[in-house]
Amino acid sequence: MKTLLKYIAIALVVGFGAITFYKKVYIPKTTYETLSVSRGDLSVEVFGIGNVDAEHIYSITSQTGGKILNLYTDEGKWVKKGDVLVKIDSIDIPQQLKEAQIAVQKASSEANATKKELKSLYAQQQLAQITYKRYAKLKQQSFASKAEYDKAKADLDVINAQIQASKAHLQSALMEIERSKEAVNALKERLSRYEISSPIDGFVISRKVEVAQSVLPSQVIFEIVDPNSVWVKTYIDEKLAGRVKLNQKVTIQLRSQFEKKFSGKVVNIVPVSDKITKEREVDVKFDKLPMPFFINEQAQVSIASKTYKNIIKVPARALSFYDGKSGVWVAKDNKAHFIPLKIIARGNKFVAVSGIDEKALILVETDKNKPLKEGASIHL
Repeated sequence: MKTLLKYIAIALVVGFGAITFYKKVYIPKTTYETLSVSRGDLSVEVFGIGNVDAEHIYSITSQTGGKILNLYTDEGKWVKKGDVLVKIDSIDIPQQLKEAQIAVQKASSEANATKKELKSLYAQQQLAQITYKRYAKLKQQSFASKAEYDKAKADLDVINAQIQASKAHLQSALMEIERSKEAVNALKERLSRYEISSPIDGFVISRKVEVAQSVLPSQVIFEIVDPNSVWVKTYIDEKLAGRVKLNQKVTIQLRSQFEKKFSGKVVNIVPVSDKITKEREVDVKFDKLPMPFFINEQAQVSIASKTYKNIIKVPARALSFYDGKSGVWVAKDNKAHFIPLKIIARGNKFVAVSGIDEKALILVETDKNKPLKEGASIHL
């Protein structure tokens, strides 16, 4: 009797264990997620990783050395073309400019005085010529002495000499005016170099100096980016780069805003590939520049290289490799069957295929399931 009870207990334990194994292990291991075949459009995309950059980044440099007196902008600020960005100590140039301007005024005054003097001398010359001609005629008629004639001639010669001297003085004054004006213009040009203005409407991305710091000629003070030239320098594997064409639409995801997708297009394809990485640079621009933007920020770019219309699609994650062929597992009469497929194109989440019924129920293998075999029993 005890032996019978013992066997009954063992049978119950084994039965309970079998049922538990079947329900807790076998059933979950043979129960597969299913997906459907669909028909529609498929965009084939080329993916690349790059960084936000710009075609035009201006380095604002000092044309002359000196101490910085004022900085009128800073990193992260917008500036307009012509805005003064920095002022450098010009030392004694303003005083030199003032002296040169005074020299222009002085030379102009001398020229004006000489012109008036010439006007007076011309009037005296006219009178002296009349007197000289009268005495010359009287001398011929013996009505005037030689001394009177000589005096009239000498007076005319003196006037003529004074006129020539005044003309030379006037010419010298005019030359001095021109020289002084050139000096004024040169000093103004030099002085303008101590105030540096923005060459564009742009965004300041870098400030390299501080107020009261001394800078050298050609030293960079600010870096300004032209917002209209901001793009993403994307690097595409050479195997895929042949699909990329100018003006193709792109989707851009920034690392700092990965939940957002920004549209854009391909604007430049660099004709030289990197011989080490075997990648090609493709530059893409935003349709609308995200604000704020950050130069050198990492970005992921998806380029729509081709669109297939009204084609059969299966989820990419359902693809399997079995018996040397690519395809999918499908469910039929609670059995698994492998269907080889012809892959036409690959998209981000879907694959365009042929060779499968649109009503087929696709099985998805996971780490929690038993590996599928042809004719294996399955649960859905």
